[in-house]
Amino acid sequence: MTSSNKEEIVLRNIEVMNSLQGFDVVIVSCSSSLQAKYWQGRLSKGKGSVLPLHTNVFAVEEDWPGGAGNALGTLYAYQKAVAVAITQGIDISKDLLAKKISVGLFHTAGKGTRLAPLPGAENNNKPGVKLPAMVSLGGIESPITILEAVVKQSGSYANSRKGRLSVFWGDQIFIPTVPTDYNITHHIDILCSLGPMLSEAEWKEKGMDKYGLIARSSTGGAAQVEKVDHATAVQLLSNLGEIESVGASLGSFSISSLILFELLNEFSAELAARSGKYDTDPHLWMPLTLEKSAYVHLMKQKGVDETTSNNHHDRMALFRTKFDALEGAASLGLFGPVDVGQGVYWWDYGQLKLYQNNTLLLTQKTADAELLKLFFGLTGSTVRNSNLVNTSYDDTSIISSSALGSEGTGSGAIKASIVSNVHSKFIDAEGAILINVTAERIIAKPGSIVYNIIDSSVGGPGLVVEAGQVLAGVFSNDGTQHVVKSTISIDGGKAWEKIVEGNPFTFEQVYNSNSNADPTLLEQVAAASHGAAWARINA
Repeated sequence: MTSSNKEEIVLRNIEVMNSLQGFDVVIVSCSSSLQAKYWQGRLSKGKGSVLPLHTNVFAVEEDWPGGAGNALGTLYAYQKAVAVAITQGIDISKDLLAKKISVGLFHTAGKGTRLAPLPGAENNNKPGVKLPAMVSLGGIESPITILEAVVKQSGSYANSRKGRLSVFWGDQIFIPTVPTDYNITHHIDILCSLGPMLSEAEWKEKGMDKYGLIARSSTGGAAQVEKVDHATAVQLLSNLGEIESVGASLGSFSISSLILFELLNEFSAELAARSGKYDTDPHLWMPLTLEKSAYVHLMKQKGVDETTSNNHHDRMALFRTKFDALEGAASLGLFGPVDVGQGVYWWDYGQLKLYQNNTLLLTQKTADAELLKLFFGLTGSTVRNSNLVNTSYDDTSIISSSALGSEGTGSGAIKASIVSNVHSKFIDAEGAILINVTAERIIAKPGSIVYNIIDSSVGGPGLVVEAGQVLAGVFSNDGTQHVVKSTISIDGGKAWEKIVEGNPFTFEQVYNSNSNADPTLLEQVAAASHGAAWARINA
């Protein structure tokens, strides 16, 4: 493929994403009933700007003690959504079996430790963390969330997947370098970036031992392995024959209605009792595609005893035998890859440093940056729906829905920064990210992130954020704001239980205090508090 052809395909894919050719049904699996309420309301308001007008949205809670894992969690969320839909006169399973609809399911559970402290500012609603672009929700402009961006992006696969359930994770956006339209060839298919089989030296150089991998043979068969060296991969995949291509798995997958219903039946006891914890890679795809000895070997490396692995492989082998005997099963292969192309554009927002890198990417003049801006609708003017007085800005900064500067306050300046929904009489920002910020004066130094912060002081130095510093505002029902501090160099996952940067609480304690938070209410409380603070500053 020539570079010009690749560029044309990428641009076409973005055009499809922005035209909202999305799923007929969207299911969101949430970690609480209040988060489910939030996403039900927000995504429903986002029809026509995030997802198609005709899409039916069902946000459900994964009320599963200890967590179901993404395999049982997928089946449980689907089952719950089907039950809710029936009460509205919608039979998802019937329409799916008839290939009338495509269904997209999005997992949002997780504490977001690596993204701390930002999820705390969204009251533990990790996929609700905001990005620089704006989206219309019932006619009201709001910063787009990570999940909304994922829903819009992943919808490009919907047209190819009538009669299938597609599953995505809520923190990564990717633009394939091959067309998203494709012919279905397998009951189970997984998105991955395929390339030629590598030599041992190339395998090590590319760090392939750090990924979950999909391997495809010259005969079309495929299998999955997790984080193994070259020699182990060749040994474990020997039953495939000659390995033609291999690639890192993106994790997202789709399954036919036929195998979906059989999986629901196979795990009906666990679903009814809400017991057990199974993930797709180690408990579905690997035992379905690997020989028993290879599977047991890999699971032993993960700390699972041989008896448990043997028994589970036997269970899934029997499942496959029964499935293969079903009418219609032979029309497709069992398991295969869906290539997203070499050099796929992949932006992950699941870690604080990656959130910073991929947000500030929008201020650069690179091919990657231009594509991301095109996806977010940020091409052309760098200033949107904003009022700037005595405030200069360069041609790389992105400024939206903001009121900045005033007469008689001196000249402010914005350089290589992201400024979204910010209100301030004076701003001096360079290489910074500011989202939902209200203050009389703001000085944001390079590498800083200011997220959902109100500084009500008047007449003083204002809000001064040091280089690499991160501030996140956590609101209570009464409008009280608690500022959580961190730095770009702090890994929230490693520091989860530690006091950092003089905070009175650990990130974990902030998370626990938000356990019963209502993100719908608190988003309204925060918006009202920002509005009241701006009125006081201007009084």
